[in-house]
Amino acid sequence: MLAVGEVLWDHLPHSTRLGGAPLNFAVHLRRLGHSPLLVSAVGRDSLGQQALTAIGALGVDTSLVQSTDRFATGTARVAIGPDDQTTFTIDRPAAYDAISLADLDLRRIVDWRPAWIYFGTLFPSNRDARQLLERIVDSVPGAARIYDMNLRPGFESPALVHDLLSAADVVKLNEQELRFVHDHLHLPAEAEAFCRTGSERYGWRAACVTLAARGCAMFVDGAYAAAPGVRIDVADPVGAGDAFAAAFVHGLASNWTVAHVAQFANQEGARIASAYGAIPDCAPHRVVQP
Repeated sequence: MLAVGEVLWDHLPHSTRLGGAPLNFAVHLRRLGHSPLLVSAVGRDSLGQQALTAIGALGVDTSLVQSTDRFATGTARVAIGPDDQTTFTIDRPAAYDAISLADLDLRRIVDWRPAWIYFGTLFPSNRDARQLLERIVDSVPGAARIYDMNLRPGFESPALVHDLLSAADVVKLNEQELRFVHDHLHLPAEAEAFCRTGSERYGWRAACVTLAARGCAMFVDGAYAAAPGVRIDVADPVGAGDAFAAAFVHGLASNWTVAHVAQFANQEGARIASAYGAIPDCAPHRVVQP
């Protein structure tokens, strides 16, 4: 499985922790027994070196995580509001905007023959990054394309979201993002109707709407399931959706029933939300930068 996009440090109210949805997704996939390859970049700075060391310690292949002098390692300021709603302020440009793949790197990806390619909205909101993502996707046409929407303020172009939905085979989004696609792309605002209509319109194999404490709605190969949430004391909601996405893809790759996938993904998302950090046992960074 190939994950393409941002590596960054999340500045949370209580600590600063390594994150970025593609990295979080890759780490959780690794823990589920897969061997993900991460395509990203960090700066040639202290945060970048710490990120590379931490990613390697987490067992994720860093051979396509580049170091660049063009921009600093990515950061995001995270505020947690009522009902555990998170707000992200993304510092950009960042090192992941400077990813460049040589022909040899692309050849390695092609020869590796990934069955799945994961991407979100933040990374391809940069024009050069979007062209790079398209180049990767086009090079492995047999890979299933997973779009985990992960909208962030300032980087939520309706036209881009439409194009990424059109390119995807599997789609995951939350309730806020469901309202966005309803308002801008005229898809149904109700979860099951969204999954069914979106699959008909765009040809998705699978779609899922996460519903926070209420669980999720999931549609896979024509079958639908609504799974209730797992009761927990929320410590930190950041990254729970990325763990859910990894479990979702793991279930699809394992050919589980839709009900089994939904139940397992809910459990994995809840497990991360009940601990601090998107990767709970990755040590927090102690120096919070402005």
